[in-house]
Amino acid sequence: MEAVVELLLRWIHFSAGIVWIGHNYASVVQQPAFRPLTRADLVDGESAQFMSRLNREHGFFRYASIVTWLAGIGMLLQRGWLVDALLLRGALVPIGIGMWIGTAMLLNLWLVLWPNQKKVLGFAPASVEQRIACARTTFLASRTNTMLSIPLLFFMAAGAHGGLLFG
Repeated sequence: MEAVVELLLRWIHFSAGIVWIGHNYASVVQQPAFRPLTRADLVDGESAQFMSRLNREHGFFRYASIVTWLAGIGMLLQRGWLVDALLLRGALVPIGIGMWIGTAMLLNLWLVLWPNQKKVLGFAPASVEQRIACARTTFLASRTNTMLSIPLLFFMAAGAHGGLLFG
């Protein structure tokens, strides 16, 4: 039964992670450089650029971040590795570093990106000027998570294949 639970947690972690991180990479491909919103984009709720952002940003990728994080914590708990990973001990240093990076990414998404994105999309009250400023913040927060995903993936792989380097 433990093997089934581990397999299930691993695939949930992997699948939800693809949705979460994949969204960041898709965002980079769709919008490689920051294109500021204009007053017209925000005043006209039907503008093509605004609707494009609404469709792309408003989705379930944010919840995939929570599922990814919880499944990762679940795997560490199930194996009895959580404390050593948290404290960056022994062969669990790489997975612990990956976990801390993932935690920073999760917090960035929910505490920086999403509150600002709600203003940009008009889900939270904000003036047009605030919405324009928040658009830049969401762009930078998203790019931060995209860049953090690179070492996150490295340490995720090193956790399974690089124990000799950290043991």
